[in-house]
Amino acid sequence: MPRASDLGIAIGLLPSGPTGSVLDVPGVGLGHATVWRDEPPPPAGRGIARTGVTVIDPGGDVFAAPVPAGGAVLNGAGECTGLLTAQEWGLAETPVFLTSTMQVGRVYDAACELLIEEQPAIADDVIIPIVAECDDSFLNDTRRMQVERGDVRDALAAARASAGGVAAVEGAVGAGTGMSCLGYKGGIGTASRVLPDGSVVGVLTLTNFGEAGRLTVAGVPAGQLLPERDADGPVGGQASAPVGGQAGAPAPGRPGVPRPAGSCIVVAITDGPLDGAACQRAARRAGLGLARCGSTAHHGSGEIFLALATGLRAPRGAAPPRAPVTGRALDDYFAAVAEATEEAVINSLLQSVTVTGRDGNTSRQIPVEELRSLVAGYPARSRS
Repeated sequence: MPRASDLGIAIGLLPSGPTGSVLDVPGVGLGHATVWRDEPPPPAGRGIARTGVTVIDPGGDVFAAPVPAGGAVLNGAGECTGLLTAQEWGLAETPVFLTSTMQVGRVYDAACELLIEEQPAIADDVIIPIVAECDDSFLNDTRRMQVERGDVRDALAAARASAGGVAAVEGAVGAGTGMSCLGYKGGIGTASRVLPDGSVVGVLTLTNFGEAGRLTVAGVPAGQLLPERDADGPVGGQASAPVGGQAGAPAPGRPGVPRPAGSCIVVAITDGPLDGAACQRAARRAGLGLARCGSTAHHGSGEIFLALATGLRAPRGAAPPRAPVTGRALDDYFAAVAEATEEAVINSLLQSVTVTGRDGNTSRQIPVEELRSLVAGYPARSRS
């Protein structure tokens, strides 16, 4: 499956890193566990499962050496446990776990158990794991809790094993399995930017927002120019099994078409020397990247953003090793977050395959070749 760069889509001015993903940030890992089941509906079975868990791991023992962090909320119709603590202390004490709305409790419980097994000191000082969600109920049966402890364990292990890897897994995988975005199949997307001073900013998006007509790709109003959607949703692609995780229930009067309101979680991470306050400011810039893709942050959509920075990481209770970047020196970080967020959303669409879920609801792959031709030819046509 192509990514934005493979289609000649260039976003912004800053260069990408070697993998164009969060894996370009030293020590950072990204892992998934996909839950894909076809059972009878409850109570006979667990129904159709199209969900999962995704983990972004900053590397090392995050409790023993917390990571400077901050967050921002564009529209608050969603949940992210641990966000208040990160805002208050300017630190993240756990990896970031992503899942679907109804699975937050299970992922939270599993994260607590798994991390305390590794670090017994947590029992004396406790943690609040960072667990963020989007609603995948268009494709996933939420009448049963589909995620289990083993899924969280596997996603965490996969994240740690991926650090330093050459490619990140994206699309309909992990937490992105059941998500839809801007009228097409969404899910996990990632991108990176390298700053002039050599620092790297990586961004991961869990995309589950927007309506097809507003889809914008590198400034091209693609949602208005791509083929019309069919009765089951967007045109393009064939249904596929998972490679490795939507925007709410069907719209009123339009069975099989998701509501435009869903959510988007954005996690930015850098090796730059940012403190918690700077991370909070950087996190806000993710909203600019979403807007460039067509988001208007619907009433029922949860746009929640996190930023983490490993450059000032220190042992628990110790002072940072150096002074933080401040003032105008943050501008490159702000630009990098906005650019990488925009590209990560596009990658989440391009990397996702068509998925059919509960009640036959289908979220279809974006028509890649039509998009390639559209973006390549748009400037010429606009000048004619």
